[in-house]
Amino acid sequence: MATKESAPAGAAKSGNGAQPTLNVLAQYVKDLSFESPGAPNSLRGREQAPAISINVNVNANPLSDKEFDVNLTLNAKAAFDKDVLFNVELVYGGVFRIEGFPQEHMLPVLFIECPRLLFPFARQIIADATRNGGFPPLMLDPIDFAQMFQQKIAEDQAKSKVQVS
Repeated sequence: MATKESAPAGAAKSGNGAQPTLNVLAQYVKDLSFESPGAPNSLRGREQAPAISINVNVNANPLSDKEFDVNLTLNAKAAFDKDVLFNVELVYGGVFRIEGFPQEHMLPVLFIECPRLLFPFARQIIADATRNGGFPPLMLDPIDFAQMFQQKIAEDQAKSKVQVS
């Protein structure tokens, strides 16, 4: 016997009464690069930890009216003095079906919720790549995609104000 689940009180509904849905249709590695230019010398122990820089970027492209390709790009570089110990770059993607969200919620869903779902998998790939490269696994700290999104919106608004004046 099929049952229909009712929405919790206060749940957001789109104009047609349907529940908003976000489905992951596919996840994939689009690009993965690991470089250790100084190996094997870069693998020796050091008294100080290397400087590690991490860059994160999110891009989203529509595939159809309801399907979107979201790419999470992570770059991590470890250096000691002027020597690069390792450089790992990952573009990890997901195809999402997004239905029933009001238009004003689409950008937050694409740039906050989708990368939030992709991040744990991308984090594991980075950890495995650095470990397989002979280094301790690089375990990235959780990323606040909401803050990243708000910062990007603020930067875009500041640029548009500068261009207008």
